[in-house]
Amino acid sequence: MSQTTEIYDITIIGGGPIGLFAAFYAGMRKAKTKLIDSLPQLGGQLATLYPEKYIYDAPGYPAIKAADLVANLEKQLAAFNHDILLEEEVIRLTRKEDYLELETTKGIHYSKSVIFAIGNGSFQPRRLTLDEAEQFEGRNIHYYVKDMQDFADKRVVIAGGGDSAIDWALMLEQVANKVSIVHRRPEFRGHEHSVEKLKNSTVQILTPYMIDRLHVEEDQFNGVWVKHTKEEEQQLLDADSLIVNYGFTSSLGHLKDWGLEVSRHSIIVDSDMSTNIPGVYAIGDISMYKGKVKLIATGFGEAPTAVNNALHFTQPDIRTQPMHSTSLFEKAAPTAGAVK
Repeated sequence: MSQTTEIYDITIIGGGPIGLFAAFYAGMRKAKTKLIDSLPQLGGQLATLYPEKYIYDAPGYPAIKAADLVANLEKQLAAFNHDILLEEEVIRLTRKEDYLELETTKGIHYSKSVIFAIGNGSFQPRRLTLDEAEQFEGRNIHYYVKDMQDFADKRVVIAGGGDSAIDWALMLEQVANKVSIVHRRPEFRGHEHSVEKLKNSTVQILTPYMIDRLHVEEDQFNGVWVKHTKEEEQQLLDADSLIVNYGFTSSLGHLKDWGLEVSRHSIIVDSDMSTNIPGVYAIGDISMYKGKVKLIATGFGEAPTAVNNALHFTQPDIRTQPMHSTSLFEKAAPTAGAVK
């Protein structure tokens, strides 16, 4: 377990779009900043689950792919030499006399203030529990679509019936040799418009069916057997890849254990984004206050509010109302960013 005695001005928990923008703005305020995320890449759920999905509520973009939005935010952040720690999950938060101690799965960190930007919490996919499934994970069995070209000219089976499964099916239809979607219920759970597009597409739809077993020959993945949920009928679907979208598990119970005021899976904050623990702030979907609207645009607006008030908390002589961005950026010292 690594440990550093250096105390940072601001530590941001969560590397999704809101956390990335908060880190950028902290750089503009010349704050010594650290960003910690449990995933192996920056971008949060947008980059991990929906990289090819279009975002329509990001200011200044009529439409932008999630992956492109994240790439722009990373490019923006690269102007500052923040410490970025990936695949590291915070497991304990303790308030000391004049700083906060963060224990992670890899070490101990110290900070004058902390900003939570963890969206809906750290999450893991619900994995396929069939025999032999684990040995094909990452090769033939996938839980995310990071790059559509990975499935170019391949036969793809998608298991799931929600918006993500439908979106992946419609996107992969454009590049794959063949796409099939298997859902255990008669009707899909996605938005009506997406379901209609799916039904009018070339995607093979199998409902109500479920994945029964893998089709493996000589240790090679060759497809899946599916069975009707109400009848004895079974079908073999030849496939090169299986994408499983059975949902994700997320745990936020530890937040209450740390002493944070939590309600309905959200951290309660005041108008300055502060929590009930001095020096701790929350922004984005994880935060909640009266009248809150959970949009990405809302989170972007909350980030500067949290950063400015966090700095004022640690250094009362720093005003919460900053100068315009042009003046702030001229005073900042741009350098290359570092990811660990």
